[in-house]
Amino acid sequence: MKILIINSGSSSIKFQLMDMPSETLICSGLVERIGYQFATINYKTGKTTIQHTHNIENHKQGLRKVVDLLLDKENGVIAKTDEIEVVGHRVVHGGNSFSDTTLITSEVKAKIQQYAALAPLHNPGNLEGILVAEEIFPSAKQVAIFDTAFHQTIPEKAKKYAIPNALYEEHGIQVYGFHGTSHQYVSEKAIAYLKPKATKIITIHLGNGCSMTAVKDGKSIDHTLGFTPSNGLIMGSRSGDIDHAIIFHLVNNLNYTLDEVKTLLTNKSGMLGLTGHMDLRDIQAEAEKGDKDCILALTMNAYRIKKYIGSYAAAMNGLDAIIFTAGIGENSSVIRKMVCEDMDFFGIILDEAKNELRSEGLREINTASSKVKVLVIPTNEELEIAKQAFELLS
Repeated sequence: MKILIINSGSSSIKFQLMDMPSETLICSGLVERIGYQFATINYKTGKTTIQHTHNIENHKQGLRKVVDLLLDKENGVIAKTDEIEVVGHRVVHGGNSFSDTTLITSEVKAKIQQYAALAPLHNPGNLEGILVAEEIFPSAKQVAIFDTAFHQTIPEKAKKYAIPNALYEEHGIQVYGFHGTSHQYVSEKAIAYLKPKATKIITIHLGNGCSMTAVKDGKSIDHTLGFTPSNGLIMGSRSGDIDHAIIFHLVNNLNYTLDEVKTLLTNKSGMLGLTGHMDLRDIQAEAEKGDKDCILALTMNAYRIKKYIGSYAAAMNGLDAIIFTAGIGENSSVIRKMVCEDMDFFGIILDEAKNELRSEGLREINTASSKVKVLVIPTNEELEIAKQAFELLS
């Protein structure tokens, strides 16, 4: 069964074409910096690697480029679109409506649209991916895998806000959690690697969107993102945690409209607001040149992560391992070093030489004396999506 996996992020599209159940990778690629000048497309098969630069304004244009590559006469991997039997879609927000992998229907699409207000950087792109895929692959079954599903195990004491009960009971205002497919995949990899001592893990997903999960006995028990994917860590253009009274101050005293505040906190804050850059590679490059704003932003980013490590170690009454994953977590030795500095109280001691090494697989970057394992595990949300889609339809 050929399954095309589409993983639409806030400014990127990762894709893989897999043959299941053998998990054979046919091709893979990444469209990144969507909506920004000089968006790039990387495409890789067993025979070729291609990189293009384009002006890609939205996810729909990005997906069209992906399909063009799949069908390309010289470097493509399919001759016609009906060779693809299933398209698996990552969907960020499923609220309380979806706790399992789901075959996409008109009702499912309506729910994804409904939750778009809670994940404005993601659900619209996710839905666009579904609509385009239905048009291009009309004979394929469309399947949705929700980021929020893994976090259904978060206990009430952690997912409920201290607001009137009716808002929780009648309107579902609570912590939902996100990046669940990634957190589930890397935590399962860590548990298999560290057996039998892997009951208390913190997974740290760092990309344009960032989140952390406390995973105890294989289950999510707390998570940095909440009702929407906006709070917690400092992200590419999202502020993360702020005092909610700042919103009232902006509206009542600085004459912002609510829409302007939403745009400010979602699209113009985070690393972008602190530095003028959203891509961490650009920020690190400027920091190396001595840019004070970039140096401070990196320090703030790492500091926020360290605070949550302490919080989740307390919540689990211990810590066996921390995991760095996703684009920044896997590739930024700078952020990993800054996070692990001065964490010996928790038994976290980084091996700086190992931290600088690059590898495509799971690796330890802690010293032999470190009580807590520090792991870099490349996430593979696409494989997890393919497995869940195949299981649903088998």
